[in-house]
Amino acid sequence: MAQKMDKNSLIGFVLIGAILIGWTYWMAPNEAEIKAARAKQDSIAQAEQAIQNKIDSELPSETTSLKVAADTLVLTDSIVDIELANAYGRFSNASVGTEEIYTVENEKFELKISSLGGRMISARLKDFKTYDKEPLYLFDKDSSRFFFQLKSENRILNTSDFYFVPSQSKLNVTGDGSSSFKLKMVSNDPNKFIEYVYTLKGDAYDLNFAVNVVGLDDIAMDNNNQLKLFWSMKSPSKEKGWETEDRKTTMFYKPVEDSHDYIGETKSERYDMEANLEWVSFKQQFFSVAILAKTPLVGAGSFLETVKCTENGPYTKELIASVGVPLNNNNGGFDIFLGPNDVNVLNDYGIEDQIDLGWGIFGWVSEWFLIPIFTLLSNLNISYGWIILILTLLIKLILSPITYKSYLSGAKMKVLKPEIEEINKKFKDADPMKKQQETMALYNKAGANPMAGCIPMLLQMPILYAMFMLFPALIQLRGESFLWAEDLSTFDSVWNFGYNIPFYGSHVSLFTLLMAGSMFFYTKSNMSAGTMGGGGGNEAQMKQMQIMMLYVMPVMMLVWFNNYPAGLSYYYLCANLTSILQNWVFRKYLVDEDAVRAMVQKNKEKPKKKSKFQAKLEEMAKAQEQKAKSNRKK
Repeated sequence: MAQKMDKNSLIGFVLIGAILIGWTYWMAPNEAEIKAARAKQDSIAQAEQAIQNKIDSELPSETTSLKVAADTLVLTDSIVDIELANAYGRFSNASVGTEEIYTVENEKFELKISSLGGRMISARLKDFKTYDKEPLYLFDKDSSRFFFQLKSENRILNTSDFYFVPSQSKLNVTGDGSSSFKLKMVSNDPNKFIEYVYTLKGDAYDLNFAVNVVGLDDIAMDNNNQLKLFWSMKSPSKEKGWETEDRKTTMFYKPVEDSHDYIGETKSERYDMEANLEWVSFKQQFFSVAILAKTPLVGAGSFLETVKCTENGPYTKELIASVGVPLNNNNGGFDIFLGPNDVNVLNDYGIEDQIDLGWGIFGWVSEWFLIPIFTLLSNLNISYGWIILILTLLIKLILSPITYKSYLSGAKMKVLKPEIEEINKKFKDADPMKKQQETMALYNKAGANPMAGCIPMLLQMPILYAMFMLFPALIQLRGESFLWAEDLSTFDSVWNFGYNIPFYGSHVSLFTLLMAGSMFFYTKSNMSAGTMGGGGGNEAQMKQMQIMMLYVMPVMMLVWFNNYPAGLSYYYLCANLTSILQNWVFRKYLVDEDAVRAMVQKNKEKPKKKSKFQAKLEEMAKAQEQKAKSNRKK
């Protein structure tokens, strides 16, 4: 075996050697290539030596040296001019310059505009700060791009490669007035240029951006009466909770004659457009930059894209839009929104749909009930912690009549519990349908409704879910402190571990901890009062349900809500504590167990007409019994 392996190894080495020798021979240059390489090296060496000899011979003469340098520069400039003309055609002169930065501002925001590309390189909102109390930028120079791509003289040009000449060095607009800042990308003919016009109003979150093509009619024709706009920006992280901020950052858009839509928030995605667009929004958690088209943006050949950035880094997502901007008589443009995601503000611009309030009835609850009440309470000029508490009490007060009836029904169920247990024993081995029929008959006689306890929960579900969607998007809570929470729009942290626990996080949120505890005690109090559970169902299943509600649900909420806004956990805490207090008042002052027992007995004595539900149950029981007899005969 050893000899065989040695022979195989020897053959392998011989083959490898043959391959290497063959490869070397194959790749070796031929004689002609060697001669050409040597000639090229000799020519370079001779040229370098000639230049050095000329410099050495004329070194004593300063005038001659300057002349040689000048001739060299002229020669170099001529070559550069030719190369620029070949690359940029009639805009070659505009491709050379020095970048200058100009400031354009109003009462709401400050823009920095660069002469290179004529683009906005940063946008700062004056009325807001980051979580760390730093100036708040919607985008910055190093992480954004803005240019038009166009066809000119059979060349594809990007406006970002050219220098624009401004009409002034700065602009500051205040009050009710408006003013414009203009920059021109001038061709080699001064009367032919592409012009950007930024028009600002004094007290507004929007500006008008216009692009005018002057004296260059062929550009509109060559580009099918549109210019392709490319705008990308990495969204700077401005909040405490990077994960929540990332989850709420994406691209929203509104097709013509269709409802708004958005790109999924959990991963990088690209959508190729087909329909024309009314608006496109670079949406961040609490702020947005939006393109509002007066003439719909061209969808064909356009795309929107989101790219995830490094986790917990300085940016959340890169947002990219490539859309066609129509040219009408060589003029095009759109409005640009730069501001907060405040429903009351966004309504003025028609882009309020980008705030996700939930679908269907949940969104309606937020839009027509919660937000108006929240806005009204905000006028009280008190802490938002107190506003949330007042809102909770108001909701509980509105639902209190239904909650009272539900509690009363639970009390009746408690009184009937011994009789229900007897029915369960009596029909232990009987058909389950028969047992259910007897149980429902008892409920009907006593005037108890086992489903009554679910009604308040069903009515509160839209509100609870609406709150779940609203609080992470409610900019009014941003930066508002209450008790130990520095910012109600993000999680409150009373203890940091220094490391991350999967599914939980790296901190302890006290409001979430208290909320989970209040849920436990609320469920416990209902079980102790006997108003929870019961019924004629399977006792083992009921016990499992109670264990789930008592222990599992609080733990799940503790884990789930640890990274959610403190304001949301605080609201659920207030709701649970109010429910505990409400049930205590019902039990202590409004619902007397002896009176309930007497009411049940009185109801039993009254002649009761069978309900449709009970009649249906009896009909099903008879049919099932008849089927069983038929099967036994067979």
